[in-house]
Amino acid sequence: MKYYAVMKGRQTGIFTSWSKCEAQVKGFSGAIYKSFSTKAEAEAALDLAKQNGSFSPADKKRSIARKSSGEAIADCIIAESISVDAACSGNPGVVEYQGVHTTTREPIFHKRIPLGTNNLGEFLAIVHALSDLQAQGKDTPIYSDSETAMLWVRNKKARTTLPRNSSTEEIFSLLDRAVDWLENNSYSNPILKWETKVWGEIPADFGRK
Repeated sequence: MKYYAVMKGRQTGIFTSWSKCEAQVKGFSGAIYKSFSTKAEAEAALDLAKQNGSFSPADKKRSIARKSSGEAIADCIIAESISVDAACSGNPGVVEYQGVHTTTREPIFHKRIPLGTNNLGEFLAIVHALSDLQAQGKDTPIYSDSETAMLWVRNKKARTTLPRNSSTEEIFSLLDRAVDWLENNSYSNPILKWETKVWGEIPADFGRK
């Protein structure tokens, strides 16, 4: 069972079916709502909204997305998940990637590499998350906003035109390790596409746009 917390709508509160929740938010300008797996989580979200007067900006980004037609999407972002992202100062340039808890935005890992590309950073971030979660015995979902990196992970191969030389040796060494890990390990963690256009920037975003 899902619990739908409506923080802003025709009627606020907790609803136990999507149809009842939808009746409160569909067509309601600025509606804020989210689904949870437990009633306690839904109640906590309502309490937070009451304390703040509304959801915080970060919570709004994690609210249920809407299709371009305005039709509400019933399934929301998985709260208990990891979000990964990368940033590159120039492309190629200095690369950073990180992983954070999707809901709390608590940092989980961060890596800075002297020279590389954004796509390579995105790829390494996903594999880093997979490796860490496997070591912990967790099947936590992973969000990435990079379709290219997700494809590379599925294919267990990163296609890059970046030349391998003394300046790029660090990122290629990490790349070799990542590909080797994918080839020799299995995982059950869902790797999910973060829909930036409807959810806002991924929680792991470096905020440099």
